[in-house]
Formats: sequence, structure tokens, C-alpha cells
Amino acid sequence: MNTNVTKNPIPAFGLGTFRLKGQVVIDSVKNGLDVGYRTIDTAQIYGNEAEVGQAIAESGVARESLFITTKIWTDNYAKGKLVPSLKDSLAKLRTDHVDLTLIHWPSPGNAVPVAEFMGALAEARAQGLTKHIGVSNFNIALMKEAIAAVGAQNIATNQIELHPYLQNRKVADFAKSAGIHITSYMTLAYGKVINDPVIEAIAKAHGATTAQVVLAWAMQLDYAVIPSSTKRANLEGNLKALQLKLTDADMAQIAALDRNERLTDPAGLSPAWD
Repeated sequence: MNTNVTKNPIPAFGLGTFRLKGQVVIDSVKNGLDVGYRTIDTAQIYGNEAEVGQAIAESGVARESLFITTKIWTDNYAKGKLVPSLKDSLAKLRTDHVDLTLIHWPSPGNAVPVAEFMGALAEARAQGLTKHIGVSNFNIALMKEAIAAVGAQNIATNQIELHPYLQNRKVADFAKSAGIHITSYMTLAYGKVINDPVIEAIAKAHGATTAQVVLAWAMQLDYAVIPSSTKRANLEGNLKALQLKLTDADMAQIAALDRNERLTDPAGLSPAWD
């Protein structure tokens, strides 16, 4: 167990922008910032960094109040490509640095070794282009390689699909033992879990929405969450999950919903999942 871990830098609650494009993402980010979000998650492959940058610029929220995450796409993992690609992302985002930069998926067919892209990511941080670095969609074996390359204390998070139907406990437990924070994406499982009768009953007992219950569940397990929405009312509602405290019985009931149901498993990108 690594006891020499600095306090986790990842905010518990953020705004995701996956699948949001053009004016839709501009409106979502502006509304999110307006109702109180200060953490924004994007990626090179989302094709929306410029719109996210525009929305932030037009929001009037000071850059130092924000925590911005982007993710490097697989085409840019080679040592000579990663830093220039991040600089391009920064230009689109209209900032001189991001707060967190992640490797988005493992390198397909291990075309670029883990040590090479983690080294390039560490170099980006040394240049001041990003405050923190991390990974996404890494299994235990890949996390071990990343740790061997840069040290666990230099890996801020592993962002993975994690929701009540896919609780990813092996990966989460390994990450925790290494001092690596977990960020849950698709926490609402594309909306599938918000109609679950168990979650509906918990929500009713707390006078909360089912989305709030699921987001609160993940945060109580010490995972960060980055839900997205195009509706201002849902953005406001989701944020209220920060005030919701679930009971041990609630947590146990949600724990029992795990059925290893993976919704994101792109051929050619996915590792051998644990």
C-alpha cells in the first residue's frame, strides 16, 4: 500500500461532454457553469474542444476557478506527437494549461508502449501544459505498466465505465490500493439505471431523483463522477447529488445490482477487461 499519496486532486463532481457537439455542447457547458459546475471533461476525439473553449470564454467564469480535463487520442501517443497534440487541444480550449490530461484508451495492438506514452505525458506536465496526468479505460495489467513507467503517485486517476450494473470492483480495488483515484464515466449507464426499481425505491425514500441517488452512490464510494446533460433542469438536479447522503442499507442494495453489464467495449480499443 502506498501511504505516501498526496491528497487526491480530482474534484468529485464534473460535467461530461461526450457525444455533445456544436451549439449543443456550447449550451450545455454554459448552462452547467451558470448553475455551478466548475469541472469540465472533454477529449480530443469528442471533436468539441473548441466549442468547450468558446463556452468557457463566453461564460465569464475565471479560468482559475475551473478544473478542465482532456484526453489524448490513440493517434497521438507517440513520443513526438503527444505534446504537440496537447498544445493543439490547449489552443482550442483557449487556455495555456489543462488541469488533467488522460490517455484515453490503451494503444491499439500496443503500437505505442505504455512507457513511451506515459513518459510523454509526464513530459507534458513538466512543461506546464497540464497539472495532473492519468489514464482511462485501463485494466489492472495496464495500470501496473503505467505505475512502473511514472510511479503511482503521478497517476491522478483511472477513468472507467462504472455504474450500478458494472461496478468494476477488481479495477477499483487495485487502483485504491495503489493510491490511484477512480473517475466513473457513464455512471447512469446511458440512463438505464434511472428506471431500476431498487433505485426508484431509494429515491422515493429520500425525496430525490434516481439520477441523484446513483451519482451520490458513486461519490460515497469515493469515485468522481462526470455526468452530462443537455437540459438545464437536469444539470441543476444532478448537482444536488452532492448534498444527498445514502444509508448503509441503500449502499448495500445498490451494491447488489452489479451484473457486469458493460456498455462501452469498442473493438480494437478495449483491453482484456478484469
